[in-house]
Amino acid sequence: MSEVHQHAEEIREQFSDHLDITVEEVEERLDNLVNEYRVPMEEARRSVVSHYLDEAGLERDEIRSGGGGTDQVKVEDIDQDEQWISLTAKVVDLWDPRSDAVGQVGLLGDETGTTKFTKWAKSDLPELEEGKVYHFGNLVTDEYQGNYSVKLNRTTTIEETEEDIEVGDDTAEIEGALVDIQSGSGLIKRCPMEDCTRVLQNGRCSEHGEQDGEFDLRIKGVLDDGNDVHEVIFNKEATEEFTGIGLQEAQDMAMDALDTTVVAEEMREKTLGRYYRVSGPTMGRYVLANDVETLAGPTDAEDVLIKARSI
Repeated sequence: MSEVHQHAEEIREQFSDHLDITVEEVEERLDNLVNEYRVPMEEARRSVVSHYLDEAGLERDEIRSGGGGTDQVKVEDIDQDEQWISLTAKVVDLWDPRSDAVGQVGLLGDETGTTKFTKWAKSDLPELEEGKVYHFGNLVTDEYQGNYSVKLNRTTTIEETEEDIEVGDDTAEIEGALVDIQSGSGLIKRCPMEDCTRVLQNGRCSEHGEQDGEFDLRIKGVLDDGNDVHEVIFNKEATEEFTGIGLQEAQDMAMDALDTTVVAEEMREKTLGRYYRVSGPTMGRYVLANDVETLAGPTDAEDVLIKARSI
């Protein structure tokens, strides 16, 4: 089976509930882009999918990202973006939406923790009630600053169940030396499209293509407690408090140097090698830094690492 044919079959499956299209029709569109105009396969696929989304009057999160069904998961397993899943969870909390496009927003939880959910107003789904447990099918995952959530859309199935769930506590507290600030930290840009918060890579959003982007701050750090390493994410507010560098200051630094990487380097200078206590919810392999306490003052990084290793 050719690569073009395989992608055509997957796209046809994505739209099988919405459009009467054939694999041959999709394959012809892909083949024209790939072989006639030399468009890279992934770019061609996005273009063809966008065409059929417009034709069907759908949003991208209302179709599956590929063929096949959805996996039944626990909240703690949600650690990837744009994954189609099934989940059994209790509605832990509901709060008022900030947008007319949102029907309901709140927290879902199971034995392993909690995650935010968003239910679109146009999805025409039943109202969820706080304290009740539901089986959800065809949820799609989303990520913002390391915080994973789920979206309910027109294809989502909801079935109320009589079972009860004791929702687990997903808060973690770790202590260790900050031994690395990973790439993708410092001054970043996010996609400005509505309901999209993806970080731009070389000026491109994986869903919406070329974008100017909106500036944001983030740190993806690694704490070493002497036995294990833990990945920690600081959002804009936590990054500003942690480093003392505000968003406007970071933009000014980058403009003066004509280089955004100077911001991450400055953050490394201020924080690497020092010892911290970090607490916050866990999302997949990440701890989201809600509270940070410095346990050692400015000192030589090697001395701090030796102390961390001795615990």
